[in-house]
Amino acid sequence: MESKNKNLPAKLHIRKGDTVKVISGNAKGETGVIKTVLIEKSRATVEGVNLITKHVKPNAQNPQGNIEKREGTIHISNLMVIDPKTGEATRTGRKANEKGKLQRFSKKSGDFL
Repeated sequence: MESKNKNLPAKLHIRKGDTVKVISGNAKGETGVIKTVLIEKSRATVEGVNLITKHVKPNAQNPQGNIEKREGTIHISNLMVIDPKTGEATRTGRKANEKGKLQRFSKKSGDFL
């Protein structure tokens, strides 16, 4: 996804803090809140979804080392925003609000997100 202006990143349909549903992949059907969005790679980290095992080497603070579970990134094309009104996954669009500022809205209910 590239924007028309090469210096600016493309607009995404998701943002940090959104509740999303995974629509494909190993974590299909799971929901969670977005923790981070990597715009350059078009990927996002979702809380509690796509857990991976990370081996941590021993160091001064942690002489034993350990194996920990953490969230891996998911491509944003595999995520859909959940409509707060209906609780279902929905597509999003952009339209001007009362003040004339572009804002995201749910295509299912028509409410602003």
